[in-house]
Amino acid sequence: MVLAFVPVRSFAGVVKIIANPSVSVSSVSSGDIQSVFLLDLDSLGGSHVEPVLVKGGTAHEAFLKAYLGKDDPALHAFYRGLMFSGRASMPKFLETDADVVAYVARTRGAIGYVGNGVSTPGVKVLSVK
Repeated sequence: MVLAFVPVRSFAGVVKIIANPSVSVSSVSSGDIQSVFLLDLDSLGGSHVEPVLVKGGTAHEAFLKAYLGKDDPALHAFYRGLMFSGRASMPKFLETDADVVAYVARTRGAIGYVGNGVSTPGVKVLSVK
C-alpha cells in the first residue's frame, strides 16, 4: 500500500472563487470561504453573501478538499443537520459550472466556485489570501 500526502492547498489552484459584483470584497481568506460555505458567516466586507455549489465533478471535489475539509456525503449530512435543527436552510446546488456562473452573475450576494479554466463573464473572481 502506497500513501500519498498532497498538501490540501494544492487543490485550491483547481478552482476559482467567484462572486456577484455586489459583493464588496475582492479577496477572501480560506477561513472566510469555509465559514461562508459552512453557513457560519453570511456577510463579507459588509455585503450579504449566499453560497452556491456545484453538484459534483472535479472542481467540486477540489473545493471540498481545499476549503471545507469534507467529502460530498459528509457535506450533505452537515447541511441536513443544520436544516433539520432549524439553524439554516440548504444552500443552492447547481448542475454545472456554467449554471453557477450564470446564477452568481444575476443573484445579488451570490458566491460560488468553478473550475479554474471556466469562463466567468458577469462575475468577479476573488483572490484567496
